[in-house]
Parts: sequence; structure tokens; C-alpha cells
Amino acid sequence: MRPDTPAENVDHPAEAARLERTAARYPEDAEALLLQAAAHLELAGDRPAATALYDRLLSSADALETPHLVRALKASNLWEYGHEAEARAIIDGVRTASPRDPAPWVIVAESLESHDELEAAQATFTEGVTLLLTDVPEPPYSTHPLLFGRHRVRRMLGVSHDEWDTLADTLHSSPVSLDELHDPKRVWSLGSDNPAELEAEISRLRAELGAFREALSRPFPVAVLHWPEGELAELVGAYESLAVEYPSHEEHLATIEGSLRELAASGTPNLGIVTGTVPSYEAFAASEGASPGDADLLPQYATTLAARGRAVVWPPQRGASCWCGSGEAYGECHGVTQA
Repeated sequence: MRPDTPAENVDHPAEAARLERTAARYPEDAEALLLQAAAHLELAGDRPAATALYDRLLSSADALETPHLVRALKASNLWEYGHEAEARAIIDGVRTASPRDPAPWVIVAESLESHDELEAAQATFTEGVTLLLTDVPEPPYSTHPLLFGRHRVRRMLGVSHDEWDTLADTLHSSPVSLDELHDPKRVWSLGSDNPAELEAEISRLRAELGAFREALSRPFPVAVLHWPEGELAELVGAYESLAVEYPSHEEHLATIEGSLRELAASGTPNLGIVTGTVPSYEAFAASEGASPGDADLLPQYATTLAARGRAVVWPPQRGASCWCGSGEAYGECHGVTQA
């Protein structure tokens, strides 16, 4: 969510202003764009302006897609410039709401951790992990930071490993183990006069930074394009050449689920789905100087929607509605295990 670019290389206020202008042009994407703008304002040191953007989103007449995420980000930002009591109240509210999205849990837990509230941070990480990962055969990529953060805090507290810590170790792919990366004694090494200790710590930091940048190198998921039934009928009716791409809506939905399962089986992380509309697609085609009937334009449209923050994570969290819009739980709809 937050840009990973040093302040000296980016004009963060200018980038925030650009994102606000983009949000005005694409109101359907305003939530994701304004969250990015707020992140740039935080990096610029203008935390009150970032809070104003969070408040703008929370007071919007339009329902937010990720209200708990916005509140978590607001709490983290408030605490950083002296509004501890308000931040704590929001954090308590987020925890009570028990969101099904891992991101709010990670943000509020890390906020507690950064202010040396290690016991509270551990409890928050544990609440999120228990809610989202109990009886889940394969933790979604988006939940990995929950497990890694919990491992880190527990290492700092000096408590013994449990099953969740073991799972975190299993998922961690860096050549430097989590136990090393999260070793509290590392901070002592940074003050050492021994060149060998300093060199070893630099190697660990490089490995940790490499893993962090690898995660952030995917600013949006590998996204597959989904058309609701009415939109698909309108699309194919207007552009008959796309009937070859979309023989039927039922087949379209089956192809989406099958493609995503294949990508997941091949080890591709951070998968998502973007939902198209005919007016949006036609506007995109016009901006590209292309015909909407050109099937080669479809993946470009999907990528553009994802870059504008329109992707939703696949597979949905346990108990969540299916991505297809049927209203049924994913596990009882397209998430049914295939024989």
C-alpha cells in the first residue's frame, strides 16, 4: 500500500497531488488512489494532510471497499504524530470488527510493535492469524505478513515456537532463516567494532531487504478479467468478434477459475480478479486508439484496472462471497474442490 521509494528520489507532495487528480477523473477508483496519495503525504512528512485524506474517505457517501484498512492506516498515521489516544481507540475498533482482510491486522499490529507494545502486537497478530488461517490448507500469499510479523514479535519476546511459527518458517523463502532475521541480538551487532560481525549483519539485512522488495515488486496482483453476465452480454452484442473469446458467460466463469487454479499450481503468487464494464472498456480502447472488438486489448485492460487498484485477491478469504457475484460463499460456488 505504501510506496517503496526513498523520499530523496520522489517529489511526494507532487505525486500525491497527481493521484488526487486521477481520483477525480476515475471516482470508481478513488479509494485505492487516495490511499496511495495519503501514503505519499506520510512519506513527505505531512501527516495531518494524510489524515485529512483518510477522513475524506471515511466520511464519503459511497461505501468503501476496505473501510477497516482505511481506519488501520489512519490509526498508524495518527500515532506517528502524537495522537496516541485516538490511534489506540481506532486500533481497538479494528480488532473488535475482526476484518477478513489480513492487511488491517498487519498494520495495527505493526503500529503497536513500533511503539514497543510487543505483548499487544503479539495478541493482535495472533487474533488475525487464528481468524484467517485456522483450518486453511494453504495460507494465501496475502496472509504471509501476518505470520512473519507474529514470528518477529514472538522472537523479540523470547517465547518458544508454536505451530504458527513453524508454518511461518515453512513459508519463508529467503536464504537467511526467520530466526536469524528476527534475532533481537542483531541490533547489538550493528554497534559492534568487529568487522566480521558487521559484515554478517549486512548480509542478513540485504537478504531481508531482498525479500521485502520481492513482495513489493508486485504492486498489483496478476489479474484475470471478469465480466458480469449483463456486461458480457452487452459487450458481445456490441462487438461480435469477441464471441470467439467469450462463447458463454458460464464458460467465461469456468475459464477464470481454471486459469487462476493453474497459475496457483505453477507457484504464481498474488493472484487477483478485476471486473470490467463496457463503458470503462470502451473508454480504455479509445485512449489506446484501438477498437474494443480487438481481443488483444483485453489483457491490457485487465492490467490497467489492476494498476488502478481494482483487483480483488483470489482466492477469497474463508467464508467470503464468491468472486463471480452469485452471492454464495466461494467454498460453495466456484471454490468447490474439483475431483
